[in-house]
Amino acid sequence: MKRSSLFLALMAAGLCSLSPQVFAQSAQDFNDLRAEIKALRTEINQLKAQQAQAPVAPAASASNWNDRLDNVELRQKDAVVLGDIPGSFRLPGSETSIRVYGFAEANAIKDFKSTAPGDNFTNLAEQPLNSGHPATGKTVLTGQTSRFGFETSTPMSNGAFNTKIEADFYGYCGNECNRNRLRLRHAYGEYAGWLIGQTWSTFMDLDDMPETVDFNGPPGATFRRPVQARYTWNNPNLAKFQFALEEPSDGAHSPNLVARVDKGFDWGTLNARILSHEQRVGNASKRGFGFGLGGSYKLTGTATLMAQYTQVDGDGDGAYLVGANYPVLDGGTLRLDRARGVVLGLTNTFSEHLRATVSVGTVRSTRNVGDAYVNAYGLDGNERLTQWHLGFYYLPIKNVELGTELIGGRRTTYGGDTGSLSRLNLQARYIFN
Repeated sequence: MKRSSLFLALMAAGLCSLSPQVFAQSAQDFNDLRAEIKALRTEINQLKAQQAQAPVAPAASASNWNDRLDNVELRQKDAVVLGDIPGSFRLPGSETSIRVYGFAEANAIKDFKSTAPGDNFTNLAEQPLNSGHPATGKTVLTGQTSRFGFETSTPMSNGAFNTKIEADFYGYCGNECNRNRLRLRHAYGEYAGWLIGQTWSTFMDLDDMPETVDFNGPPGATFRRPVQARYTWNNPNLAKFQFALEEPSDGAHSPNLVARVDKGFDWGTLNARILSHEQRVGNASKRGFGFGLGGSYKLTGTATLMAQYTQVDGDGDGAYLVGANYPVLDGGTLRLDRARGVVLGLTNTFSEHLRATVSVGTVRSTRNVGDAYVNAYGLDGNERLTQWHLGFYYLPIKNVELGTELIGGRRTTYGGDTGSLSRLNLQARYIFN
């Protein structure tokens, strides 16, 4: 907690140290100041030449011109010009563009049925079963998903060197407390096709992920931010290829391997992804595999249909495929339950003030390892999860978004029991930069 407080203090000190001109000056302002200094220096040289021929009140005249010159030089020193990336700035003498961004966000969540433990937002994998559990609603108010970050871009000989650091306040600290702690989301550097640091998994199809007001979104897709080393080779005439070594799953000894290819078209996009990952429980280890396909299709100028399919053998972190079952130790053998997930979404922008998205996600256990899960956990292991979202965002004024979303879901266990999810999520988001 002390490190989190120190980080916030340093960020606040850095932001407060910026002059008021940081967000007011432009590149043209800076050039105008330079031109004014040049003109003043020319006038001073002319004045000195006149004084040499007929000196009249030299002290007063020189003092007046020097005062004007000092004033303009101070303005130039304090000036900050616009950077090379939208919303960024550069300090004089620096080629690095800096952008500070984020939003303050508040969510009001009303559960009409029982609430899953461990999270304010949807957690269908642990949704209480209908049998023996009365439908007791719950209301939650939280601002913990507010976030801030900064990114930089510096021109280099082989392209720009980019960095990014982003955090929110949704860090998990166990069942004994809520999530109101600083949490690192992204921290990486990127140059000449290489990215090293923490960010979205290369296996994750972020481009074809439907927007939801709910922070977690539907099951059936990848949602992971591991530390990784990634190389990207982009040939506009062919495709974009990516290869990555990613942070091992919980307890594993070897990194996860990911390869991916993306291709854009006038009508939309397509991608294919493969994964090799080690899963480990105690001393038992097994390597599993994953495969994914995704794409989008532009139905009209404002409406886009998106879809993704993901298949993963076991997932100890529950992030390479949200909703997949964890590996199970069956005697001395590690069992990996093969799960298949599908996410579909349709989004439409009605105007600059209103957009809407409808989506559904489902994940199903398909490998015949039910007995192993029953032996380990009883009949409560998940055979299928399905969740749908219907959400709207309204923008009444610049930098303000108001969201509302209806969410429903159904959990089905190996034993045939079901758990139903029904909730309303309201959101207010105030964006800076």
